Amino acid sequence: MLSSAVVDASSQGWRKVWGLDPAFTFLNHGSFGACPLAVQQRQQALRQQLEAQPVQFFGRSLEPLLDESRAVLAAFVGASPADLAFVPNATTGVNTVLRSLSFRPGDELLTTNHEYNASRNALEFVAQRSGATVVVADIPFPLSSPAQVVERVLSKVSNRTRLLLIDHVSSQTALVLPISPLIRALADQGIDTLVDGAHAPGMIPLALNDLGAAYYTGNCHKWLCAPKGAAFLYVRADRRDCIRPLVISHGANSPRRDRPFFHLEFDWTGTGDPTPFLCVGTAILYLATLLPGGWADIMAQNRALALWARERLSQRLGLGLPCPDEMIGSMATLPLPEGDADSLYRALVEDHAIEIPVIPWQGVSNRLIRLSAQLYNTPADYDRLADVLALLLAKPQ
Repeated sequence: MLSSAVVDASSQGWRKVWGLDPAFTFLNHGSFGACPLAVQQRQQALRQQLEAQPVQFFGRSLEPLLDESRAVLAAFVGASPADLAFVPNATTGVNTVLRSLSFRPGDELLTTNHEYNASRNALEFVAQRSGATVVVADIPFPLSSPAQVVERVLSKVSNRTRLLLIDHVSSQTALVLPISPLIRALADQGIDTLVDGAHAPGMIPLALNDLGAAYYTGNCHKWLCAPKGAAFLYVRADRRDCIRPLVISHGANSPRRDRPFFHLEFDWTGTGDPTPFLCVGTAILYLATLLPGGWADIMAQNRALALWARERLSQRLGLGLPCPDEMIGSMATLPLPEGDADSLYRALVEDHAIEIPVIPWQGVSNRLIRLSAQLYNTPADYDRLADVLALLLAKPQ
C-alpha cells in the first residue's frame, strides 16, 4: 500500500520544477531523464560565459570548473575525484574501457542476456576484432531471487574468462542486479568487472570505492537530472594507467605535472560543449534541496512509488510480478500479454499521450512495459495508465 507521505509528497506540483509538457503523462524518466529548470538556467549561464570569452573559458576557467563539479560527484558516488573522468554517456564509458583493454583469441568476455544492446554491441565488436568470444549468462525473467543471477553468471565463468560486463540496473527488465557478490567472486579469480551503471546514480546509493569494481560508468542525465551529455567513468586506481579516452588529444604528451594524467587526457579531447559536465554538481546539490532528507528521501520516495505502481498495475490488469521487491529501484517492468510491442507503444503515445516504453523481449512474454517513478509522478498517472492499458489490451492484437 502506498503511504500517505508518498501520496502527499507526490502531489505537490513537481512538474513545474522540471517544466515537463503538461499534455503528456510522462512515465519514462528512465530513458533520458529530465533536467530541472534551475539546472537548465545554470547551463545557459555557463554557455553565455563561454561564448562571451571562449579563450578565457576553455583556457583558464574550464579546469577549475570541472574539478568543482567532479568533487561534488565524487562525494555523491563514494569515490575519489582522481578516479573519475567525465564522458558524454555510459555507452561511451563502456566503449572507452573495452577499447582500451587488450584481448586475445580464446579469451572469454562474459555478460548477461539482460545487457543493454549498445553495450552488448561494443562487447561483440572488441571480441570480433581480437578473436575473443562473448559468453552470455541467461538470467530468467521472471525470477524469484537475486541468488539466481549470481548462480547463472558464476556458472559461465571459466579459466578463459577475462572480464564481466554487467548492468547495475538492467534497461529492459529494470532489475537491480546483485553486482557486489559477483565483483567479489570474480576478483577472487583474478577477473575484472565493468559495471554499466547507466541508471544507477540517483536511483540507488553508490559507494564505488567500497564496491571494488575495476570499472564503473554511470549516466548523470537520467536520475541525477543533469543536462544531456553528462556521465562519468570510474577507474580503480590500479587500473587507471590502462584506460585511455576514445579520442586521443593534447593530454597524451602533455608535460604538465600539476594534474593527474588521467584528467589531462579525459578533460580535454577537443573543442566541445563542456557545460553538461559542469552542471552535474549543480544538479546533485539542487535536487538535494527538494525534500527534507535530500537524496535519501528522493530515492526512497521514488522507489516506494515504483513499487506501489507495479502492484497497482498488476492488480488492475491481472499481471504477475516478475521479481521480488528487493530488485526494484525507481523503475519496474511488467510482462504484458503477447502482442505487438510497437503498435501498443504508438497507441499509448499517439492516441493517449502516455509516454512509457513497451519493450520487445524473448521470454515468458514477447513484450514488457517499463514504468518509471520520479518526484513529478503521481498515483493518478499510473491509474490512468492502467485504464488505458485495460482498454488497449482488450482489443484484438
